Formats: sequence, structure tokens, C-alpha cells
Amino acid sequence: MANAKNKKPRRKAVLVGVGLDSDGKKRVTTGPNFALLGGSQETHEVMTEQVIKINEKLKAKGKQLEEVSHEEFDDIAHEVGLKRDNPKLN
Repeated sequence: MANAKNKKPRRKAVLVGVGLDSDGKKRVTTGPNFALLGGSQETHEVMTEQVIKINEKLKAKGKQLEEVSHEEFDDIAHEVGLKRDNPKLN
């Protein structure tokens, strides 16, 4: 029997989206590798569409979220319209 101490724990990744605008309603959408919280109806719908597209692209590559590198995730995110916020420090 394999010793549990020798077993490497599986890495798990989750996307978390937070909508900062509000129309007074509370919105929460979860999936197998994501949780989306808040936002107006429009913002929440956009976040939902983007996470679905990310999951479709991962499935097409035959990969799970925790299996892609940061660079590969950035490429996928860019393909679905997400942009990294990279403010310049003065």
C-alpha cells in the first residue's frame, strides 16, 4: 500500500472574478474551476462569457486550468478579451 506521505498533493487552480459595479442585486456564479461574484447584470454576464470561453479553450487543448503555465494562461486570457493590468509606477 502506498504511503500517503509520499503522494504529492495535486495542485488545484480556480479563477475568481469580482465585479465592482453594482445595480443592487447579489450575483454569484460558480463552476468546476471558477467563482464569479458581484457586478451589474452586464458585468456578470461578461465575466461568465469569458470564463466559459477560457474553459472551452482549455478543453480544446486537452488541459485543466492547473496544468497550464502562467504564460499559456495569459495567452488564453488575451484571446478571450482579458487584459493584464500593468500600471506603471512613477
